[in-house]
Amino acid sequence: MSNDTISINELATQIGTERISDWVEVSQEMIDKFADATGDHQFIHVNPQMAAMTPFGGTIAHGFLTLSLMPLLSSKVADQPKIEGVKMGVNYGGNKVRFITPVRSGKRVRGRFKLMELIEKRPGQWQQTNEFTVEIEGEDKPALIAEWISQIFV
Repeated sequence: MSNDTISINELATQIGTERISDWVEVSQEMIDKFADATGDHQFIHVNPQMAAMTPFGGTIAHGFLTLSLMPLLSSKVADQPKIEGVKMGVNYGGNKVRFITPVRSGKRVRGRFKLMELIEKRPGQWQQTNEFTVEIEGEDKPALIAEWISQIFV
């Protein structure tokens, strides 16, 4: 992790900057726990024998599991600067989310974060929009591409 600290105004000058996380394995245990948390136990996620008979060739992560890896992957960006004076950050929503390629159990993924916009909504409240891409190790197409909005309170 980077020990660099920047101001929110300095972050605003980094529009277009892209940062990449370390790789994270999407294990069957992770998929099973997500199924339990969400109640989505469709066989393509939790039954390796039945899922092996599908075009996926085995179990796959839920699309929403892949999307929910955003905070984990963000925490694994080595050169992510710390923003001075942050009180909290919250998810605001997405302009778009597209699930492109399923993540097969046991595959490794990483996040690619590109800062698209950072604007001050009111004093001490900033809204950032990032393009968030989840890449799958060894795959040509990403798992998902999202345009995600969050708010930072300083």
